[in-house]
Amino acid sequence: MANQENCARVTRLSKKRAAEAEALGESQQPPANKKRVVLGEIKNLSNVVANQVHKLGSEPPKPRCKSKNKFKKAVTTTTVTEKIDEEINVKSDDPQMCAAYVSDIYEYLHNMEMKASRRPLPTYIENVQKDVTANMRGILVDWLVEVAEEYKLLSDTLYLTVSYMDRFLSMNVLNRQRLRLLGVSSMLIASKYEEISPPHVEDFCYITDNTYTKEEVVKMEADVLKCLKFEMGNPTIKTFLRRFTMIAQEDYKTPNLQLEFLGYYLAELSLLDYGCVKFLPSMVAASVIYLSRFMLQPKLHPWSSALQQYSGYKPDDLKECVLIIHDLQLSKRGSTLMAVRDKYKQHKFKCVSTLSSLLEIHNSFLEDAKE
Repeated sequence: MANQENCARVTRLSKKRAAEAEALGESQQPPANKKRVVLGEIKNLSNVVANQVHKLGSEPPKPRCKSKNKFKKAVTTTTVTEKIDEEINVKSDDPQMCAAYVSDIYEYLHNMEMKASRRPLPTYIENVQKDVTANMRGILVDWLVEVAEEYKLLSDTLYLTVSYMDRFLSMNVLNRQRLRLLGVSSMLIASKYEEISPPHVEDFCYITDNTYTKEEVVKMEADVLKCLKFEMGNPTIKTFLRRFTMIAQEDYKTPNLQLEFLGYYLAELSLLDYGCVKFLPSMVAASVIYLSRFMLQPKLHPWSSALQQYSGYKPDDLKECVLIIHDLQLSKRGSTLMAVRDKYKQHKFKCVSTLSSLLEIHNSFLEDAKE
């Protein structure tokens, strides 16, 4: 009986509390004209703000003031810089092309490429090496292009490999019999830095017909790392070529693959020539874009105000580098080195190495572009 009385008392108390809660809820209900914001609407609202930030490459616009129309004018008169940054942001999936950060990223990379510790000595073959010639270097790079193709390595890996080699040779005298050992060891390091699944040491021994042992490759790898003080993340020609290619296509509604592949082809040709070692990677990248546009549209000036602004180079600055790469493209230089030319004869690269070019670039095109 006592248990039944307790249960009845609890039931009465619970009913009383429920009635009080219901009465309290009715008295504190929000006004009828106020709409509750559901979770889904909050999510959609944040997406709208995010899309605005993504499109403008900056903070969301502030509310306009009726008494002032300065903000309205600032939004409608978009600068050329903002337009191109927005185009780069829309067209590219590369995180380095994010409009909010792209300028700062490339300013940092440009400062890095100019550091003496990250640059090869422009005259290292004449002043440092005694048994290695420019021709030997070209043959080695040409062979490394084939190795990169064999193991399906990224082009970034190839560029870093050549950079490591040139920097090492700027500080260390090397016997010609060990030049290929330096090449494969540098590619091993670059592969570990860039590739998801880099080739093994044994693969690089095999590709040299086992001329070098595993121990020799690993020993040279250690020597290169110590010499370069483990500073492996250099900006290369490909680094700057990514951005310059996007800017060069500002007049195209859709990406021009022929222009893109032609740029890659000319950039890899420049790796073969010792004469290009003295140029900064950004200058070579700009020269490659200049020559690519000239080859595809020889009657139009290949440089634009946007390219000049973003690259920091005027046509006159690029003249020497452009002429060297043009000679490479015409086979006036490095005509016996065929790996890059054969690589870009493939249909997947639009056969760009078979494209012809005018034998001379008019002097007026090598003068500063008029805005």
